[in-house]
Amino acid sequence: MERTLLKSKIHRATVTDADLDYEGSITLDPVLMEAAHLAHHERVEIYNVSNGERLATYAIPGVPGGGEVVLNGAAAHLVRPGHLVIICCYASFDESEVADHKPDVVFVDADNRIVEHKSGRMAVTAAH
Repeated sequence: MERTLLKSKIHRATVTDADLDYEGSITLDPVLMEAAHLAHHERVEIYNVSNGERLATYAIPGVPGGGEVVLNGAAAHLVRPGHLVIICCYASFDESEVADHKPDVVFVDADNRIVEHKSGRMAVTAAH
């Protein structure tokens, strides 16, 4: 049996823009994508802390180090710049992997800079 578990998440990121005219996706700072082990075009779920909306889309890289979190296309109707969102990615795990699995959790500040990264069992706090 396989189970679907949280693979990684970016916790309480601040939306920097919403672009209705783009074809779709969420544009993320590649620094955040790397920390959360998100691949270009990987499916993510977005939970809007500010208004309760939930949606699924795919991640694409933006400008490195810029702190971008931009919802594109139809998803732009569900967020506004300044909203807080949780970006989650799930994966399938074999039953034998479940007990030892620990997701990557990336905590960010108001400018979407990493302040803590919990990778498996090891937590890393970023220096400012």
